[in-house]
Parts: sequence; C-alpha cells; structure tokens
Amino acid sequence: MTPTDPAVQAMLEGRRADTGRRRQRVLAALAESAKDGTEVSVAAIARRAGVDRTFLYRHRDLLGQIHAQAAEPPTIPGGRGPAVSRASLQADLVAAEARTARLAAHIRRLETRLSEVLGEQVWRESGIRGPDDTEQLKARITTLEQQVVDLEFKLQDRDEDLSAARAANRELMAKVNRRAKVTANGQQAHPGEEAHPIG
Repeated sequence: MTPTDPAVQAMLEGRRADTGRRRQRVLAALAESAKDGTEVSVAAIARRAGVDRTFLYRHRDLLGQIHAQAAEPPTIPGGRGPAVSRASLQADLVAAEARTARLAAHIRRLETRLSEVLGEQVWRESGIRGPDDTEQLKARITTLEQQVVDLEFKLQDRDEDLSAARAANRELMAKVNRRAKVTANGQQAHPGEEAHPIG
C-alpha cells in the first residue's frame, strides 16, 4: 500500500528532517567527546546529543562510529580518558536485552490490535443495506486504510529497533568475550603476578 495523501507525505518529510537534525547532534557529540576526552559509549553519546539510544541502534553508521571512537586510546596529553570496562559492557548488554524484550512484546501487542481492528470492521461493515450505507462504508474504509498505514510505520520502526538491539547485543557480547579471553591469557602467561582488570 502506497500512501498518496499530502498529509502523509508531509509527515514523512518532517520525520526525515528530524532524523537529519538528530544525526547532526550525534556527530557533534562525538566530536566534542573526542576533543575533551570524555566517555564515549552509546548511553553517553545519546545523553550528550539529546537522543534516545534506540535512534543510534537504528543508524548503524553512527553506532559504528561510536564503537570505533570508544576503542581508540585517549588523546588528551598527559591524561587518561575513561576506558570501556567489562562492567559497563555488561550493563549495556543487560539494558539492550531488556529493551529487546520490551520491543518484542510491543510488536506482538500491535499485531494483535491490528488484527482485532480489521476483524471488527469487516464484521460490522460486511452487510451493506442500501446506497446511503455505501458512502459511509467507503469513508470508513479510507479511514481504516490510513490507520493500517500508520500501524505499518510503527511496526517497521519496532522491527528496526528490535534488529538494532539484537545487533548491539551480539557486539557487546563479543566485546565481553574478547576481554575475558585476553584476561585469561594474561593470567596464564604470568601466573606469579597479580592480575589487573582490563579497563
């Protein structure tokens, strides 16, 4: 179904413009964090840019820039910027898993509601009693089609959120596993030395 209503087109254009503004704020937050050496993480950049973390998960290029900058060594002369710790990765992983579960439940509710709405309207409007009812039925069908378009947009957003959250889960788990492996290798190589946590 392809919406042609000018109001729908205007809504889509407004969403694209808003997305562009939020992307610019994220890029500016990344640049500022690189300059002053503050923490670089999904939560920190989202907070600094004034966007929701799901926006970053939906835009993989921005998410990749955040992870790449977080992996870089600090650039402040004579100082040491905050490093990503295993605890922070685990916290992000737990938050991402919770977000994934909420998104999955919300998608199921939307699908159920959409099915109920369509089923109720088909049942109510199935008996056409005369010419007057025909015009009312056509108007109702137009309204329902618009509702279906809106619900499809919402479902698409939720699917993107869910996919992005799952991808973030995998990336965070891979980081945790790599750091755990490095720690284990370091302890085996130096059994007589005290083990220090990797930042």
